[in-house]
Amino acid sequence: MIEIKPYIEHAVLVGLITPNQPEDRTKEYLDELAFLADTHGIVPVKRFIQRLNLPITATYVGEGKLEEIDQYIQEHHPIDVVIFDDELSPRQIRNIEKALNHKGQPDVRVIDRTILILEIFLQRAQTSYAKTQVEMAHLQYMLPRLTRMWSHLDRQRGGGGTNRGMGETQIEADKRVIGQRIALLREQLKTIDKQMATQRQHRGKMVRVALVGYTNVGKSTLMNLLSKSDVFAENKLFATLDTTVRKVTIENLPFLLSDTVGFIRKLPHHLVESFKSTLDEVREADLLVHVVDISHPNFEEQYEVVQQTIADICKEDKPTIVIFNKIDNFTYTPKEEDDLTPIQRENLSLDDLQKTWMARLGEDCIFISAKNKDNIDALRALMYDRIKAIHIKRYPYNDFLFQNYDV
Repeated sequence: MIEIKPYIEHAVLVGLITPNQPEDRTKEYLDELAFLADTHGIVPVKRFIQRLNLPITATYVGEGKLEEIDQYIQEHHPIDVVIFDDELSPRQIRNIEKALNHKGQPDVRVIDRTILILEIFLQRAQTSYAKTQVEMAHLQYMLPRLTRMWSHLDRQRGGGGTNRGMGETQIEADKRVIGQRIALLREQLKTIDKQMATQRQHRGKMVRVALVGYTNVGKSTLMNLLSKSDVFAENKLFATLDTTVRKVTIENLPFLLSDTVGFIRKLPHHLVESFKSTLDEVREADLLVHVVDISHPNFEEQYEVVQQTIADICKEDKPTIVIFNKIDNFTYTPKEEDDLTPIQRENLSLDDLQKTWMARLGEDCIFISAKNKDNIDALRALMYDRIKAIHIKRYPYNDFLFQNYDV
């Protein structure tokens, strides 16, 4: 029997260097974009970077750069997708597709980071709730971009002096259908949100702890370790879409631990709106456990992205433990005594890093390896102390039980 292998798409990536986004930042964003493409099963083969003050309104990159991309595509078949690191307007997508697609050649898809993330979510959604969330976000994003999908109908202009052609009629019809579908999905999500809110109320008054963090920092691995469960964990972005809640007990103290979808830079606002349930887990948690991948070259920026996202979600400050994970992957280059090169992030040892901005976190931060189970006992002790304090504040009459137990 002949085995039919699935077709693998190949892509080029496009990004900009601007006054607000220096070269090293752009390269790091493209590294993340390549990881997103790989997560989706697309192979990135080439990167194009242009230095501009602002993206070109009509085509994002300049005409010369667009011609360079077009030439590369023609000379290196097959290139199936061109992925731009920033969100493209409908006009930009239409103009770029017109410049890159030629008669007699396979069409090249033009997508942006937002569409790529939405497609990953569509691919990875497992439950009906997650699928509903993602479908609504995807339709909301594609609605204003329908005109490019019906460009072949531009030739079908109506006669008799009418101003509206068949193509325009088809576009309006599609917009109405999609608008109705979005309204239906929105009502379904409202119903599900009410059901999940009721479920949260039925969980009782146990302390609720939410794992938060950038995508692919090890939250699910830590969830499995603490709850002794088997939550899906993979070295891919957005391995977890559905919120998972487990009852966990540390010593004599039970609490609810939830694993939430990972955050990311430039997260599409439609997804933020659609994944309200996941955000509610963060909003209603008594304690946040912010997991950071300390082995990542720009973990500081990832930390700030998550902190800002939490600030946007929560109106009040919440007790937070910061876990610097993956210390097993942390490496540094020690400086020689006579080395006069400036001290860089790569030259700092783990001990040095603990003396930087992380020192202000005090006892609310800890360094671990969830994969190798390094320093997990210390993490359990820290979580126990913080959860116990919340529990006693909520049930002060139980304080003597903890005192007797500690003795």
